[in-house]
Amino acid sequence: MSILYLLIPLSLLLLGLAVWAFFWAVRSGQFDDLEGPAHRILFDDDEGDLPAARQRRRDGTSDPAPEEDDTRRGPRQGPPP
Repeated sequence: MSILYLLIPLSLLLLGLAVWAFFWAVRSGQFDDLEGPAHRILFDDDEGDLPAARQRRRDGTSDPAPEEDDTRRGPRQGPPP
């Protein structure tokens, strides 16, 4: 029974802390725009993060012709006759 003398004030202190944190969040604008961040993730504004080849593919432009070294692959074989 004597533990209640400790637990009741402790619970009231925690309740007061939670109420203070809630009002602080409301005053600082934490609840102003609840849907914006959820929609913002759907839009791709990371244009500079893509590698150059992938950026060209996404834009529809062709890749520059790479220098090919045919000596590594051996003779080319055409389609069967």
